[in-house]
Amino acid sequence: MSQTSHGVGGVSYDAKRRTWPAEFNVFLALVILVVIFEMIGRIFLGDSFLFNTRDNVAGIFNEARLQIIILQVSIVGIIAIGVTQVIICGGIDLSSGSIVGATAMIAMSFAQVATVNGNPNPNPKAMFLAQGWTDLPVIVPVLVAIGCGLLAGLVNGSLIAYTRIPPFIATLGMMVTARGIAKWWSKGQPISFPTESFAGIGKGLMPVIIFLSLAVLFQLIMTYTRYGKHCYAIGSNEDAARMSGIKIANHKILVYVIAGILAALAAVVLSSKNLTAQSGMGVMYELDAIAMAVIGGVSLSGGRGSIVGTVIGSLIFGVIISGFTFLRLDAYYQEMVKGVIIVGAVVLDQWRQRMRALRA
Repeated sequence: MSQTSHGVGGVSYDAKRRTWPAEFNVFLALVILVVIFEMIGRIFLGDSFLFNTRDNVAGIFNEARLQIIILQVSIVGIIAIGVTQVIICGGIDLSSGSIVGATAMIAMSFAQVATVNGNPNPNPKAMFLAQGWTDLPVIVPVLVAIGCGLLAGLVNGSLIAYTRIPPFIATLGMMVTARGIAKWWSKGQPISFPTESFAGIGKGLMPVIIFLSLAVLFQLIMTYTRYGKHCYAIGSNEDAARMSGIKIANHKILVYVIAGILAALAAVVLSSKNLTAQSGMGVMYELDAIAMAVIGGVSLSGGRGSIVGTVIGSLIFGVIISGFTFLRLDAYYQEMVKGVIIVGAVVLDQWRQRMRALRA
């Protein structure tokens, strides 16, 4: 007998319709992908993808590869946390990569040392001052970066909320504008030589720690706070959310502001890790972030998804990149596979929606 009564108002429970969390499917895909690379490596290369095979190194797992997998996706993963919230709320953000480029240039110009090897720092100074603001406390460039991200997100959100133009167009305009600002800020010249404290932000595994800390924080926020519940409500049915008293415009602005700030934080980590800022930083990051979210089970139609799923989706990205390197395949194959995976994830999401509609 498949149906049993809960004893409350005649509500019945159908055991056949039990489903495990969507994140479990994504995690299963991650495990299968690792197994595939492991089997190919064992059969064709005589080497292991995940496990340590060297006698002179203690430990079961290949720790260096595991660190590379998470390190190479952690910065884009920070962006993906913000993009996930935007998509759940029914929007899209194409500007995050360009915000990274502009913010990296501006923040790095506030993070420089006064002298390099005993000579004056030759790089462009903050605000184009010839004699400048150098050797500033690390909090200054970080706050400047947050301000840049906040402003960009505020513009995006306000355009979408008050002019009602599609998020695609609003954020596309910001993408072009921010990239122009990145090139204009120092007339196309890279900015380098940060202070030691600023350089420490991106040193070692700090990008991973920042990424995972933000992921835990926003998973809790999306699950247990009014902000998160409003995101899901607006993404599921904006008209119903409006009738229930949710201030749609204010909430959309807040979502895009948070996404902008997270992109700015990613810029700080990236420029700190590389010890330099260039106007071309962050190119295609927005598409990788969207792909991580979609692969992680976030519906492009809005209303469904989680930060946990996005984190697993980012790990899938990292495994693909590291796995192709392990198999000694050229980088352009990675781009092809990324495209196939993104399209496949969207097709799967559409299929799930149709099945859910049929069962309803």
